[in-house]
Amino acid sequence: MKNRLLAGAVALASSVALSGCGLLPGAGGGDVTVTVWLMKDSVSQDFLDRFTASYESDNPSVQLDFRIQEWGGIGPKVMAALDSDDAPDVIEVGNTQVAQYAESGGLRDLTLESMRDLGSEDWLPGLAEPGSINGVQFGIPWYAANRVVVYNKELFARAGVRTPPTTRREWIEDTQELNSYGTQGIYLAGQNWYVLAGFIWDEGGELADENGGDWQGALHSPAALKGMDFYKELQALGNGPKNADEEKPPQTEVFSRGDVAQIISVPGSAALIEQKNPGLKGKIGYFPIPGKTARAPGSVFTGGSDLIVPKKAEHRRAGIDVIKVLASRKWQTELARTMSYVPNKPSLAPVIEGQEGTAAMAEGATRGRATPNSPQWAAVEAANPIKPYMTAVLEGGDPVAEATAASERITAILARG
Repeated sequence: MKNRLLAGAVALASSVALSGCGLLPGAGGGDVTVTVWLMKDSVSQDFLDRFTASYESDNPSVQLDFRIQEWGGIGPKVMAALDSDDAPDVIEVGNTQVAQYAESGGLRDLTLESMRDLGSEDWLPGLAEPGSINGVQFGIPWYAANRVVVYNKELFARAGVRTPPTTRREWIEDTQELNSYGTQGIYLAGQNWYVLAGFIWDEGGELADENGGDWQGALHSPAALKGMDFYKELQALGNGPKNADEEKPPQTEVFSRGDVAQIISVPGSAALIEQKNPGLKGKIGYFPIPGKTARAPGSVFTGGSDLIVPKKAEHRRAGIDVIKVLASRKWQTELARTMSYVPNKPSLAPVIEGQEGTAAMAEGATRGRATPNSPQWAAVEAANPIKPYMTAVLEGGDPVAEATAASERITAILARG
């Protein structure tokens, strides 16, 4: 499942969009052609050209054949490729898609490579965990993106809020202060369930729990209910709709009007905001979603991409070598600086120093999580009982009853596998 967060982050971060589905052959004439499927807008053409030239220079017997894929309909296309005798050698997939592909039995076990050569002990958990199924590493983390608080520096200064909050309580108090100066302290739509997930994780709760291979919805747990309580408190400090998500209307449009102090979004949304209101250029700041204490930022959903190798790939070993180079320090640094992504390891965060939005995103990513690692979770998101649950609570419904009903729906969907 490709989540909306990364789709937005990738589109906004890319300065040069790649062409649609098609062939981008390498310049070399190697004896072995390694076929790599990358998703549209994941990298710029400049990055791809530089990587191809460098790799083929270091490996003259190899030619790289990059084939760019659209996110729409990619799931069935990858499943068909895994089952075919003409599978690509490497495939980029959304981090939360790995479980469903692994369930097919068509992925190569990359555990040895990840432990021996790729420093798996230092990977971002929000990328590494969904790539691992029952202790077997099928997906190698490539890059990440996550939400931060995007704020209007001018409105903060007017309200006397000199430094961004570092705890939830400070965040509430600062937002109340911002409201008292005639601005909307925060615009938070009622169905922004990825944000809710972070609050639930901060309380020690889960969206769903696994017990002996069986998954059950967990929104009704005391910890998850505390997360929803905080969401309700924060959401009430703005005029966001209770019955819609962040795209109805697009929160970037609301923020661009200039009277909203904060939204929760990927840093790349600033580009859209400034396009709509050039007067905000230079006035937009970023900080990680605050945690319960100042010791660490709040938990966030991590979107991103992993790299997988099909079992039936013709050049499996060569494909793994390409992954090792893409995931190396050099090319992680190049990717982060070129595309404003979070690198796959917290230790690489200094490479984006000076990029305020990306740095805030990287700080938050240290507390990154992914959705439940069930092959059926994509079906949960398609039906999405979490959104109406949130609306019901925000409109005054009984939290326990509404959460229990939503958990039961999640359990039923997860049991269909």
